[in-house]
Amino acid sequence: MTACLSPEARVRRCGRLDRLLLACALAASALAAACGPGEEPPGRSAAAQPGAPEPTLAAAILAEPQTVDAGAGPAATREALRPGRGDKLASIAMRTFVYAAPERRAAKLGYLRAGAIVERAAAPSGDDGCPGGWYAVHPRGFVCVGRGASLELGHDVVAATPAGPRRGEPYPYRYVVSRKPPPHLYVHLPSEAEQRRVEGRPRGQGTPAWSRRDEALLGEPDPLTPFFASHRDLPKPFGAAEKVRFPAHRGRARADSAFGLISTFAWTGRRFGLTTELDLIPIDRTSAVTPTAMRGVEVKTEGTPAFVMHHGVRTLKQDASGELRPDGWAPRRSGWVLTGKTAAGGAYAETDAGAWIPASALRVARLGRDFWGHAARGRKWIDISIERQMLVAYEGMRPVFATLVSTGRGELGDPATTSATVQGTFFIREKHVTATMDGDDLSETSVDLRDVPYVQYFHNSYALHGVYWHDAFGKVRSSGCVNLAPADAAWLFEWTDPPVPEGWHAAFNAKGGTLVFIHA
Repeated sequence: MTACLSPEARVRRCGRLDRLLLACALAASALAAACGPGEEPPGRSAAAQPGAPEPTLAAAILAEPQTVDAGAGPAATREALRPGRGDKLASIAMRTFVYAAPERRAAKLGYLRAGAIVERAAAPSGDDGCPGGWYAVHPRGFVCVGRGASLELGHDVVAATPAGPRRGEPYPYRYVVSRKPPPHLYVHLPSEAEQRRVEGRPRGQGTPAWSRRDEALLGEPDPLTPFFASHRDLPKPFGAAEKVRFPAHRGRARADSAFGLISTFAWTGRRFGLTTELDLIPIDRTSAVTPTAMRGVEVKTEGTPAFVMHHGVRTLKQDASGELRPDGWAPRRSGWVLTGKTAAGGAYAETDAGAWIPASALRVARLGRDFWGHAARGRKWIDISIERQMLVAYEGMRPVFATLVSTGRGELGDPATTSATVQGTFFIREKHVTATMDGDDLSETSVDLRDVPYVQYFHNSYALHGVYWHDAFGKVRSSGCVNLAPADAAWLFEWTDPPVPEGWHAAFNAKGGTLVFIHA
């Protein structure tokens, strides 16, 4: 089986939260009794977990002032160890990890992405293994100031990152796929002389290599920021690859690459895109990704979700006499909620929108069963059917969302020997706003997919994630992961646990978040 993530790009799995007792060294001995068992991981609140342990001192430092015993020291000292006074910290690495306690052996709660700025405490909570100091950040955890983070908000990495991902939108970045040969990776906006020297005769936007379609898909270019107007060389965030370096560029991108672009700039009659690893690529050496029209359906009334699987399907409505008359069209892969009523001997199914649709054109969800007593407690869970290529999200036993997916090409085969999706019951343990992947049905399109949107790992390298390189939802297609339309991946990302705090790029939960049940 081909793994969904490259070894270089996979985020390390988070460990058990078992080292928070070391935070006791941050307070006077009179507070030693305040340190309890391990802190509850993100995504599981104490209120939702009966018998949850008392917060540790590390958690108390980040809590409201009254949670810390007055004997711990002057109020100003305690306040300085909590974020929320206007002090901020910047990520200058591709992954700036947030730890559960101020030491590197503590569990990782998630990470920040280069350019992100978050609230921090005014004073460090220690310097164990971190000469720059460990700072508490909002809403939880500690970050080491050094190669991965800076207190200098004007740092070059921050200045060179005009914006972060557009979280919540179907496509967090603007996406392009390289042409052949792939684009060069420039270190600054190159002069025309540099372009001629590096590329020969560069193709401009007026040639067939660049189309009005690409221009429309990417939208208007962004204004030059002061950093780019200064023609300074782009820095590399810690953890980003730089295999070669020439005066104006870092070599070519890998063949058949795809990129998420933070910004695009008009320059010397061409257009350049800024990648998330802070390289500039000439966009006329790429093709813009065409967004899919696929959208799932939110279930807001009692009923069963279903999808139209054919083209040219007519919808009908009842007239005053109760007869069904043609009324409109149901687009292929459009989602509907069925009321359970039928007509003409079951030939037509009623939807909650009042339209009637031919039953033969519908793929109807098979509502899941609560095998674990999980739903009986009103918790969220996800049911994925490989045969139906359908995902249904539940709150308790009530379906709230459904969509078509693409699971592994191995269908119901053995995941150990085929590209089938693993079956069983799992829990979401990692969530990434975007991640780099290179093993998902890439022989047909791309082998180096940057910033795949809304990745949620539930077992080893198996994940739910959005895709921008195919539009085959409703059919098997992947190498094992569960592929989603970007809009559906965005919806699920915000709905599932563990939640990813604002400003963070990822969150981990070793004990597991939302349940995922995959079956035939």
